[in-house]
Amino acid sequence: MNQHLSRIIATLTVAIMSAPLLFAQKRLEAPAPRPLAMAVTMHADTQAADSSANERKPLTLQQALALAKQNSVQFQAVVTDSRVAQQDSRQALASLLPSATFNTSAVYTQSIGPGLGIKFIANNAVHEYISQGNVHEVLDAASVATYRRAAALAAASKARADIAARGLVVTVVQNYFAVSAAEQKLEAAKRTADEGQKFHQLTQDLEKGGEAAHSDVIKAELQSQDRKRQLQEAQLSLLNARLNLAILVFPDFNDNFTVVDDLHAPVALPTRAEFEAQAARDNPDIRAALLTLKAADQEVSAARAGYLPTITLDYFYGIDATRYAVNSTLPPPDNTKYSNVGSAATAAFSWELWNWGTTQSRITQAELRRTQTKRELSLAQRTLLSEMRSLYAETETALEELSGLQRSAELASDSLRLTTLRYKNGEATVLEVVDAQTTFATANAGYQDGAVRYRVALADLQTLTGVLTNP
Repeated sequence: MNQHLSRIIATLTVAIMSAPLLFAQKRLEAPAPRPLAMAVTMHADTQAADSSANERKPLTLQQALALAKQNSVQFQAVVTDSRVAQQDSRQALASLLPSATFNTSAVYTQSIGPGLGIKFIANNAVHEYISQGNVHEVLDAASVATYRRAAALAAASKARADIAARGLVVTVVQNYFAVSAAEQKLEAAKRTADEGQKFHQLTQDLEKGGEAAHSDVIKAELQSQDRKRQLQEAQLSLLNARLNLAILVFPDFNDNFTVVDDLHAPVALPTRAEFEAQAARDNPDIRAALLTLKAADQEVSAARAGYLPTITLDYFYGIDATRYAVNSTLPPPDNTKYSNVGSAATAAFSWELWNWGTTQSRITQAELRRTQTKRELSLAQRTLLSEMRSLYAETETALEELSGLQRSAELASDSLRLTTLRYKNGEATVLEVVDAQTTFATANAGYQDGAVRYRVALADLQTLTGVLTNP
């Protein structure tokens, strides 16, 4: 009994002592940490599962436009440049106004000897303390022209920000309604896939009854497989369309949304006269070109101002004395107290008479840049006329074709239904049914693409007029 108890105690002792070694061995044999790519994939899969589990939030076109303006890096870069240009204009204006500064200094000069004066004749005393406020103003024509140039450039930069904003609108509209079109195409693909499966089953049933040939079954099966592949492609297209919009609109990876604006809602096209009037008045490209030309004119004026004189005005108030004190006392026997605080004013007139042609060279440079700016303005005007005609014609064509595409989609749907019924009654061939299915898929896709084309064409008009038609 004692021997048996001793064996049990020895076994337990060995097990307890070997437990840390076994635990360390298990840690060494543990699988390696997952690589970063696998972690990112698992995170994306988890987020996608959470996104599908939660209810998708509705997203209107106006909300998408507002979010894109907040989160677009390219657009915010243009806005930043515009704000920087506005600060340049503010700094140029501030340079025209008087400036006020306060200066304090002390000058210690070596003296020749007691009561004999100082060694540096330019200094006033052995100990000199200067503590003064200074109001400084420079009057010259170049500063005025520089301010006007900075103001014109700031306005031109703001116009370019408007151009970027309207270009962003086109991109958002295209991606937004691409999602809606992809959803419509997916629904059509589901219907054709279902029709293909039902037709395949129908041919099998008719073959069993001796009413259809086996070749019809083969053809129907091939068509059914093709429709299934088209359904998968439609699902992939919708996923890509949603991701493209999500990247453009949201600051993080978020696809938990659903578009709510109707792709096929009727949207009126403005008349040509209204469109041309708005484009001539509000086109940001022309406005930016005009403001850039104005800035070039001011650059020439600033360069020519180099031939004019400059007047500098200064007013000083404070202390310039041998003691750093408000009051001082005359030496005996007078002992009269007096104030060290006083004021002074200076005016300087400067006129550069010769600089080896530097001013004329600057004028030539500015005139060359102004000539190039005039060319760019002329090009912008010609481009506007061309785009006005082209974009309006594009929008008109898209609108006129849209009604025809809608009618084609409706007819293709009825044709598919009637052709399938005729095949059941033995009045149509399998090729007619397959052709009807293909026609329906093509017509429906064309109708969705036509609706997106019209919406994007309307958004393109905004780049010329600045007026976005109600989406």
